[in-house]
Amino acid sequence: MIGALAPANVSSIVVDEDKHAMDVVVDEDNLAIAIGRGGQNVRLASELTGWQINIMTAEESADKSAMEAAVIRSLFMEKIDVDEEVADILVQEGFSSLEEIAYVPIQEMLDIEAFDEDTVNELRNRARDALLTEAIASEEGLEGMEEALVNLEGMDRITAGKIGLVGIKTLAGFAGMAYDEFGAVLALSTERARQLIENGFEDVTDDEMKLIDAKYDDHAKALQAKAWQLVEAQ
Repeated sequence: MIGALAPANVSSIVVDEDKHAMDVVVDEDNLAIAIGRGGQNVRLASELTGWQINIMTAEESADKSAMEAAVIRSLFMEKIDVDEEVADILVQEGFSSLEEIAYVPIQEMLDIEAFDEDTVNELRNRARDALLTEAIASEEGLEGMEEALVNLEGMDRITAGKIGLVGIKTLAGFAGMAYDEFGAVLALSTERARQLIENGFEDVTDDEMKLIDAKYDDHAKALQAKAWQLVEAQ
């Protein structure tokens, strides 16, 4: 893959197996070379690997990492009711989801110097409770939803349920959501997302918009693009 980007020098590669994507970091002076004329180098690298390739500078990579960390920190603070310090420790230790907190081998959390056994057990119980609550709410959101939306390629039941909880029940309705509306559903609580959608985002904060922008990633874009294609084909 690196050969396809030659003669640009690759500084680092960050792999996201869940999204089947790679962030390839190059020096700013090599950015245009790595991308290639009309994006030909990136396309070639993607074809060779079968992965989505994102070319970026070190500064862009750092900004992206900071944004992703902010999203995860906010999630932990909201869902398991911890303060910023505890959330930051979890992020720094590599935790990125409630599922990881709830179900990784307990020794991995006991090895965190800042946490004692009581804290670890409390965090795991809170994460499991939050996941159960989220699953129940999502199932409620699926009630009356169009099968085409539930079964949309790449759509999971949790996301579909969240969409349903803000009143979107059809494929056409999902395809017609503005990017910030879908991003809000993904990034914020259902109540807050619904409020912002209803008031046209008139009181959205800068921090909320950063979370929304971060959550409206390539996977989210692909979901809506697929919905648009299906709606247009009807």
